[in-house]
Amino acid sequence: MQNQKRSQLEFVVLMAALMSIVALSIDAVLPALPKIGTYLSSVNETENQKLITTIFLGLGFGQLIFGPLSDSFGRKPMVYLGFGVFVVASLICITTKNFEMMLLGRILQGVGLSSPRTMSIAIVRDSYSGDHMAKILSIVTMTFILVPVIAPMLGQFLLHHFGWHSIFSVNLAFGALIMLWFWKRQPETLQEQHRKTYHLSIFKTGTLTFFRIKSAVIYTILSGLITGSFMVYLSTSQQIFQVQYNLGDLFPYIFASLAITIGLSTFLNSAIVMRFGMWNLVNIALLTFVSIALVYVVLFWSGVNPPVGVLIVFLMLQFASVAFLFGNYRALAMQPMGHIAGIGSALNGFISTIMAVPIANYIGSFIKTSVLPLFIGFLVTGLIALVLFYSVKKPVRE
Repeated sequence: MQNQKRSQLEFVVLMAALMSIVALSIDAVLPALPKIGTYLSSVNETENQKLITTIFLGLGFGQLIFGPLSDSFGRKPMVYLGFGVFVVASLICITTKNFEMMLLGRILQGVGLSSPRTMSIAIVRDSYSGDHMAKILSIVTMTFILVPVIAPMLGQFLLHHFGWHSIFSVNLAFGALIMLWFWKRQPETLQEQHRKTYHLSIFKTGTLTFFRIKSAVIYTILSGLITGSFMVYLSTSQQIFQVQYNLGDLFPYIFASLAITIGLSTFLNSAIVMRFGMWNLVNIALLTFVSIALVYVVLFWSGVNPPVGVLIVFLMLQFASVAFLFGNYRALAMQPMGHIAGIGSALNGFISTIMAVPIANYIGSFIKTSVLPLFIGFLVTGLIALVLFYSVKKPVRE
């Protein structure tokens, strides 16, 4: 199924590169949030968090557009169309002097970037299945994690030397290079016999099919819970380390260390998932996720922040377990949806993201002088996830 003219390594790196445009657009902006907020007359730090969560809102809704269309017109045309929207949205972000227009630009950036994000997953599903698919998705995610390692450092460098506008310009240039590579090297993976004639009812049919698959729905909800809890960290990390801990320029390096933890854990997942299976790894990781959050809440219930080194250790352990959940949740959800991979991937991404945004905004609103609400959020979402996870029958391994 995979094009023999290219190595699997190039395929994995290219899929990760498509996703990395999303990561760069989110993480490179983090060090610049206070500057952007000041330039656009933002009210407070909590308002600035919306510059992160709104792009996720666009990512969620955009998938509903590009996913179903890709099942009819192919994966590649949708990637190009989405990048076109991203270009327009980036120009809005660069030129606006209004906070609300910036939020609109970020939403549109998310809409545009939802296409390469969704299509990369659909392309992997077109090409692989079962635990092998989980392995490929884990490797893609691991490579994709390399971007958050360097993105805040890049953002801080650009901010200090060229101003915050340059961050959006560099994102555009990086995306254009990825599009050129994708155009030259990636063949269309949706076979002619699997294409669906486009009509308005195609989305309705695919949606009904999706909601008839209990496991796909449950694992999608689980993705929403874990994405929401992780999004809280993304949107508040600058405030936690630069405001609460007053670490200033050290923030990108702390952010990078936590991203490396996720990357290494994701690599470990890709190495052992074929042996132990997706379900078993999710089971262990979810129990670990809940346990770590519970320990933190019990130890620091007073709300007084621990020394930064202690906090980083807790976050590293937490995100190590998160790494085993991200790719495997998505793979478990996509496994029974090979016949509707485009719509299935879109609905999976849409539902999980739309769930995640209010979760992140709500929990994030409590993170002002203490990190405790972050771990309470981890604990609550983890406990709900455990109940849902055990409500689904363990899948038969391929």
